[in-house]
Amino acid sequence: MAHPYHLIVEGNPAIIYASRGGNPEKVLPTLKPFLEKFWKERETFGAYADTPECLVAQLTVRFGFETAEDDFSNIRVGVNYDPNAEYLYWIGLNKDIQIWVPKAAYRENPSLGLQRCQRLDQTL
Repeated sequence: MAHPYHLIVEGNPAIIYASRGGNPEKVLPTLKPFLEKFWKERETFGAYADTPECLVAQLTVRFGFETAEDDFSNIRVGVNYDPNAEYLYWIGLNKDIQIWVPKAAYRENPSLGLQRCQRLDQTL
């Protein structure tokens, strides 16, 4: 299965969408170490300006290479939620990762975003 997903960064209206490879068993082994390194570099260099913008850009590049193989048409950045997303990964500026799954209301009106999703029990 394809498992389309979104990566959402707190404080940034951009939403990353990838059309495949979005189940937690696939995303988290890449996302967690990436974020650990990202936060460590931010702290080491004291660079906190534009953190949401930098994070979206770097996530796009990282997951583009991770999931694209030789076809980059499966990943995009926009401001609209896609009704086909099966998982939504919310990344907080406090280093929190939350995984959300859409409910039927999300599929009907994805513009309502996380309000129409159910959070998985785990916070990472």
